[in-house]
Amino acid sequence: MHCSHLRAAALAFVLAGTLAAPAQAQDSTQPTPEDAQRMAVEGLSKLLQALDLFVKSVPQYSAPEVLPNGDIIIRRVHPDQTPATPTPPKSGDDSSST
Repeated sequence: MHCSHLRAAALAFVLAGTLAAPAQAQDSTQPTPEDAQRMAVEGLSKLLQALDLFVKSVPQYSAPEVLPNGDIIIRRVHPDQTPATPTPPKSGDDSSST
């Protein structure tokens, strides 16, 4: 039983020493207000870039078109291609009749 208390004390001592080392290293180089501002600007810049990539990855659609036969078309927009002009259906072509 005495051995287990000695091991626990040794483990606590090693753990305390390990946790205290990074705290001591951080105290020697405290960030200045200019560093904090620079880091905030970098963080916001990266966040805005990530948001821009996310928005570009979401599929985009043009306004819905209602055809004379009642069909509704919602075309997908491909930003990397030039926009295609919708072609109106032929007046004699009524695909809804069976």
